[in-house]
Amino acid sequence: MFIKEIIQQLENNQHVFKNLLMSKKDKQYLWRPQPEKWNLLEIVCHLLDEERDDFKTRVAHTLETPEKPLVSIDPVGWVKERAYDTRNYSDTLFAFLEERKQSIIWLKSKLDANWESKLSHPELGDMSAKLFLTNWLAHDYLHIRQILRYDYNYLKEKTGLDLGYAGNW
Repeated sequence: MFIKEIIQQLENNQHVFKNLLMSKKDKQYLWRPQPEKWNLLEIVCHLLDEERDDFKTRVAHTLETPEKPLVSIDPVGWVKERAYDTRNYSDTLFAFLEERKQSIIWLKSKLDANWESKLSHPELGDMSAKLFLTNWLAHDYLHIRQILRYDYNYLKEKTGLDLGYAGNW
């Protein structure tokens, strides 16, 4: 995939996330498929933090200051550290969608950047801006799949009905 196509898909995914996550009731976005699994509120908080503090930051860092050390991140630890369970679902979702909109504007301004620019990750070795951008899109796909699975399991549990007629999950 080319850079422009990846950016376009990230923009398209903004609408996918909006359509998948809007209009959820608190019973639904607070429900957990299993005690150790994230609920939709935590997933949305994670998406916002990853947008702001991981992927966009790391692409910018790699393009603009690859010689400087990376700031470490802890996405799993942020769930408790940043008190995801106290956040407002709608406000966080709108913040994520706005942040994605700003990311797209910024990314489109970088189409002619050196996407082969690399930084040295302390554990993963050399990583290019293109690699971070591509993984940003892959991260979207992982969470879209997670949200769809969440919705399916929520439907199954709350209705108590056999969903086999729909097909194999």
